[in-house]
Amino acid sequence: MPRRIAVLGATGSVGRQALSVADYRGFRVELLTADRTTGELESLARAYRPAAVAMADETAAADLKLRLADTPIRVFAGEEGICRAVEESEAETVVNAISGKAGLLPTLSVLRSGKRLALANKESLVIAGEIVMRTAKDAGAEILPVDSEHSAIFQSLRSGRPTEISRILLTASGGPFFGWSREALAAVTPEQALAHPTWKMGKKITVDSATLMNKGFEVIEAVHLFGVPAEKIEVVVHRESILHSAVEFADRTVIGEFSLPDMRSCVQYAVDYPDRDPSPLPPLDLAALGKLSFAKPDGEAFPLLPLAVRAISLGGAVPAVLNAADEIAVSAFLDRKLSFPGIAEVVETTVSHFEDLRAEHTLDGVLAADRAARAYAESLVEAR
Repeated sequence: MPRRIAVLGATGSVGRQALSVADYRGFRVELLTADRTTGELESLARAYRPAAVAMADETAAADLKLRLADTPIRVFAGEEGICRAVEESEAETVVNAISGKAGLLPTLSVLRSGKRLALANKESLVIAGEIVMRTAKDAGAEILPVDSEHSAIFQSLRSGRPTEISRILLTASGGPFFGWSREALAAVTPEQALAHPTWKMGKKITVDSATLMNKGFEVIEAVHLFGVPAEKIEVVVHRESILHSAVEFADRTVIGEFSLPDMRSCVQYAVDYPDRDPSPLPPLDLAALGKLSFAKPDGEAFPLLPLAVRAISLGGAVPAVLNAADEIAVSAFLDRKLSFPGIAEVVETTVSHFEDLRAEHTLDGVLAADRAARAYAESLVEAR
């Protein structure tokens, strides 16, 4: 029997790559979800014939239901509808490729239903890492990371025990502005920020990569996934994006995962684990690459990386505030309401305003912090 999967956020970059893996490996797609891209989801639904589809936007879902009236495909609407579709799905593995905070409740639904979670939505762990990990433990559910860095760490850890970890070496491409000064960054345009040198991703994550906020989020993600303190995680800029991350063990042996920069390998590993099967990727030609480079990140020019480390050190709802402010600030930058350095300024000011929210470990608490931080960050943008 083919493996059965669900793809949440199917019309996005990672979602599309997950479907490419399904095509190559012959997986059965049981559920597809999207935000509001009705036409795209209709095309995917007709191509894959899942048992169900779901859309976050209820108006778009109603339109999709009419479009698919000639099929037996069930259509679910809204955030609650996505969660219900997940719980009722016969998928064994759910790829959560939803962008931003919207992926949190579906993450929890996957885990509560006992399904394997192939997690590309890092915000789930940034906003509510302790809650997510506790939910997985209570339900006996697996979380397999889809981020290339965390997939690499997960694979590297198979060479030793968690108690033997000395350091996690979390690699970063450095984004399009590696080596730029703070002064030079003041003139950056959205078009420049979206021109990533290595990866093809959605707009939000591409801007986060340019500010290094994405790497800060990944530090927080690694803290929760692997149970290590932030002090044991070292970010290393690796422009070629071939070493996807590594683990240094107590004996100073470093084990890393090398592959071409392609998310399909991460998705396939998360679904097939613990097996390894042929993939559509070409072989890695190290001789053709010639050399690999490594450097330290510039925390002064890119202050959101150290801010994220501070946020996870403060704990509680502070990482949720960090994420909320960043979503507002990046959206404002893309709408040309905020400069590139203004992203960091809005996020830093918002985190400073809410940094005493350290004890909010409940879902209601972090969601309340998220709402308050968004409102505050929006007021900062409007005041500029």
